[in-house]
Amino acid sequence: MTELHEGTTLDDTTLAELREIAGRYPQARSGLLPMLHLVQSIEGRITPRGIEACADILGISAAEVSGVATFYTMYKRRPVGDYHVGVCTNTLCAVMGGDAIFERLKDHLDVGNDETTDDGKITLEHVECNAACDFAPVVMVNWEFMDNQTPESATQLVDDLREGKEVRSTRGPRICTWREAERVLAGFPDDLADEGPAAGPASLVGLEIAREKGWKAPASGRKQVGGRKADTPVEAAKQADSPRAESETRVAESDAKTVGEDAGGKNEEGGA
Repeated sequence: MTELHEGTTLDDTTLAELREIAGRYPQARSGLLPMLHLVQSIEGRITPRGIEACADILGISAAEVSGVATFYTMYKRRPVGDYHVGVCTNTLCAVMGGDAIFERLKDHLDVGNDETTDDGKITLEHVECNAACDFAPVVMVNWEFMDNQTPESATQLVDDLREGKEVRSTRGPRICTWREAERVLAGFPDDLADEGPAAGPASLVGLEIAREKGWKAPASGRKQVGGRKADTPVEAAKQADSPRAESETRVAESDAKTVGEDAGGKNEEGGA
C-alpha cells in the first residue's frame, strides 16, 4: 500500500510547538509522550525526522526516543488512516461479541490487523481492554467510545466514516480525524471535550442505587492522627504514612530480635 501523506514535513510551527510542550515540564524529557503525539498529528505516524526533532529538542539520543516510541502501542511506525478503528478483543468484549465484530470488519474492509484500507480512510486494529466493560462489546474510533456494538452496527459505522458522514461517540463528541485526535493528545484542546453525555446509564447504576438507599460517602475532612488535624494534603499523606511506618519498624525490630535470639542459641549450643 502507498504511504499516506508522505509529502508532509516538520515545519517551523511544529518545531515551536514541540518546544512549547517540552517547556511545560520541570524536566523537559517528561514531555516526550505528548511530543510524539504531536509528531503523529503532522506526519501520520512516528517518522525518523520526528524522532530526530524530539531528540534534538530534549537533548537525548534518537535511540532513547525510539525506545519510547516502540514501547507504547499508541505510537505507530506505519501510516494510519483518517480513522483508527480499535475493536476490543479482551475477555469480556470478546465473549460478548468483540471477536465476531473484528472478524466481520476484517472481511468487510479487506484488511488484516493493524492494516489500512486502500482509500486511506480506515486503519483496523484489535486492542486490549478499553475500561468500558459495562458497555461491551466496545469499539473505539480515534479513542472515542462506540458502545454496545454488533457486527452490523460496526459495519455501518465504518461505512459512514468512509462516506464522510458525521459520526458521534456514544458518550463523547463527534468523531474527528485521527490526526486531529493526536493533536488533542499532545495537549492542544479542540474544545469538543464537553460534547456528549460523558457517562452512560450502565456507569451510573451504582450512583442511582446509592441515591435510592440514601447512602452517602463519609464526611469530608483531613485525616486526623494523634489528635491533630493535617493542614495540607502533603501533611495528611505524611500522617497517613506514619502508622504504617511505625508498624513496619516494629516488624523489623521483631525480626531482628528473633534472628538475634536464634544466633545466641546456636552460640550456646556450640559452646556446650
